[in-house]
Amino acid sequence: MEIIVTESAKSLLAERTKGKDGVFKLKYDTDDCGCAVNGVAVLLFVHCGKAGEDIPMETNGPAIYYEKAKEIFFDEVMVLDYVEKTGCLQLKSNSQYFNPCMSLIDMTKHH
Repeated sequence: MEIIVTESAKSLLAERTKGKDGVFKLKYDTDDCGCAVNGVAVLLFVHCGKAGEDIPMETNGPAIYYEKAKEIFFDEVMVLDYVEKTGCLQLKSNSQYFNPCMSLIDMTKHH
């Protein structure tokens, strides 16, 4: 899987994580969504050191990991963009939006 990170998204990610140690993880979150096939894409910033099943995506920006088991919910090539007008990150591909208003959740603050 590949994720193309736009310049505006790179700037936002750098700004929001400046001075912190961690890595980005793209997650297909199914919590409170009913069942395992209903979910939403979220971007987490987690402590350094990837979990056992996390693998790196090809990217032109910062390292982004994902769970191999959740690969089926994403497209082979996606774009991560930041839309300043809405204040949202967007994860999209040529065929769909995975999340038109995706939050960056800083998990390093919770430990």
